[in-house]
Amino acid sequence: MPAEPSLPRPRRVIPIAAVTAPVAVPQKFALAPEAATQRSTLRIANMCCPVEEALIRKRLGGMQEVADLSFDLLNRKLSVAHVPDALPAVLAALADVGMAGLPDAPAQQAADPAAGKSWFAENRKLLLGGACALAAELCALALGDHSLLPAAFALVAIALSGVETYRKGFIALRHLSLNINALMALAVTGAVLIGQWPEAAMVMVLFGIAEAIEARSLDRARRAVQSLMAMAPETATVRTVSGWQPLPVAGVAIGSIVRVRPAERIPLDGVVTAGASAVDQAPITGESVPVDKAAGDALFAGSVNQHGELEFRTTAAASDSTLARIVRTVQEAQASRAPMQRFVDQFAAWYTPAVVAIAMAVAVLPPLLAGADWFTWIYRALVMLVVACPCALVISTPVTLVSGLTAAARRGILVKGGRFLEGGGKLRVLALDKTGTLTRGKPAVTDFIALVGTREEQLRRAAALAARSDHPVSHAVAVHAAQLRELPEVTGFAAQPGRGVSGHVEGRLLQMGNHRLVEEAGACSPELEAQLAALEEQGKTAIVLVEGKVPQAVIGVADTVRPESAEAVAALKRLGVHPVMLTGDNAHTARAIARQVGIEEVRSELLPHDKLAAITQLQAGGVAVGMVGDGANDAPALARADCGFAMGAAGTDAAIDTADVALMDDDPRKLPAFIALSRRTRSVLRQNIVLAIAIKGVFLGLTVAGEATLWMAVFADMGTSLLVVFNGLRLLRTARAGR
Repeated sequence: MPAEPSLPRPRRVIPIAAVTAPVAVPQKFALAPEAATQRSTLRIANMCCPVEEALIRKRLGGMQEVADLSFDLLNRKLSVAHVPDALPAVLAALADVGMAGLPDAPAQQAADPAAGKSWFAENRKLLLGGACALAAELCALALGDHSLLPAAFALVAIALSGVETYRKGFIALRHLSLNINALMALAVTGAVLIGQWPEAAMVMVLFGIAEAIEARSLDRARRAVQSLMAMAPETATVRTVSGWQPLPVAGVAIGSIVRVRPAERIPLDGVVTAGASAVDQAPITGESVPVDKAAGDALFAGSVNQHGELEFRTTAAASDSTLARIVRTVQEAQASRAPMQRFVDQFAAWYTPAVVAIAMAVAVLPPLLAGADWFTWIYRALVMLVVACPCALVISTPVTLVSGLTAAARRGILVKGGRFLEGGGKLRVLALDKTGTLTRGKPAVTDFIALVGTREEQLRRAAALAARSDHPVSHAVAVHAAQLRELPEVTGFAAQPGRGVSGHVEGRLLQMGNHRLVEEAGACSPELEAQLAALEEQGKTAIVLVEGKVPQAVIGVADTVRPESAEAVAALKRLGVHPVMLTGDNAHTARAIARQVGIEEVRSELLPHDKLAAITQLQAGGVAVGMVGDGANDAPALARADCGFAMGAAGTDAAIDTADVALMDDDPRKLPAFIALSRRTRSVLRQNIVLAIAIKGVFLGLTVAGEATLWMAVFADMGTSLLVVFNGLRLLRTARAGR
């Protein structure tokens, strides 16, 4: 029976070419040749929600000079791929739609208009406008709707609270875009024209107040992500020729020695060189218990030193720390459109024009065809214009997805896009690699049986081969022989995928690997089979050192099950997810491990292409299948699965950059946690969509029946927007509770 393939398999590394998990799929337009384009990042202070994004997409999408767009609404940034020398034209087009942008500088920080200000201080003019609108209402009650005083107060209220709405609405209409600002400007203007001065003023003020509250709420979602980056301090205490000096982290070179004292946050990624302490890594890995650190252990920027002083050598610049990559990934992930978000955008694209057309028909047809009162039906049409805005519907999905992505990041789960966050809840089967996923991936040699010569001689030869491989089993052999000071030279070293390794040691061609390798070498015998079977029955991985057709030594290696694995498998089953083990190890070992963790379906002795075939088979009938792995051998299966999970990605560039979902630590309990979060996110998305559409439908019916007023429509529209925003933000509380 073949053992776990003894070939080089860098742990926690997934080849980029093998995994197709784009961070963000940009919207393609009339493309210029790819080789002739360059990318510019622009900061747009006024771009804060999907309404502005849609306007920019429509304006820039028609430019031949633009290849693609990628939006980062969290930081108000727009990435534009354009032909050379076209940046001035792009900036002019943005200014034309009221979205003036500036080239982004790396040192700039995202502007937060709400920072340091109370909501009331920020909206003084709006509140004064509200007082004037209330005065208009009172004057109208005392003096009548047609007196000059209510009209004067109403005009002042509209001027104080509605100038920006009119400006944005005019720009939208000029570009044939029916967004909320255009609809609101039309409705208020119509109310003024038919003499409804107090109501026109109150509608504009209520709209302004609701917009301000909504903007504040959205800023909370933005700050939730930005707060991740703020976890890393701005300065670091660095050893210099003049002694220890505080320096800005942005200027600390890789390889510098940094000191961190108790209760201080670690400023940069690095490796401990002196000292010992416990470190709270929750911001990076989501671990609730501090991790002991000593010389040689990795440290991550943003984690908190607990009680001892540490010195460490930096391994990454501040802009490329694990924390910085996490933040970038979350920011980029929110730009990719999840399936439900694409549906909402498509629905809104025809919904708004359809309702506007209905409103025009309501204003004109009853008076023309039935002799109805023009004032009554024009008023109802104006109410329908307000109700027509799909703002709540459009804004519900990005806020919910950003909250879900941030909640996952706080738990140490890095999701590469909204489609994976949404799709994780659909998983019904989860395939798990054994070594490094369900087990610790750090096996140790339990048996070393020399069949020819002395034990020390064969151990020396096996260790020479093992030292050239970084597969966990080979590493165990190398560690077992660590007391041997000098190992013989190896020439012609080669990995044999799915089998083992080979090379010339002391002039002799040796092979070391699993049962398949032994069979192909023609070295099998009944006696050897019995020895291998005895080890495998004990749940051990058996490998053989072979010279020609003669087995030289049998080595038994045992891996230990992670204590969290059984709990993770049980949680998956409670969620209705069927766990399957896929492993290259022999059937005896695989079954032994499966029994310990509670997995019934086991597929063993699999090569990389066998794992890929297994995933394809499990997907038969449209079943959503996830794959969890930690090595290069798992990459094809990870790419084929509906959602690929990389284990233990903290500090590993390739895993963070390529996996669909990266678990920052080695805790398999994050798997059911992610699936549960994904399902809750999908549930909140559905709630928001149903809520938005239902309230729109009710008010459209009330409007036609003559039971709805303009101010009621504003309350309904903007109130719904606030409801879906707050409902989406509830996912952030889930993250705190989970930690």
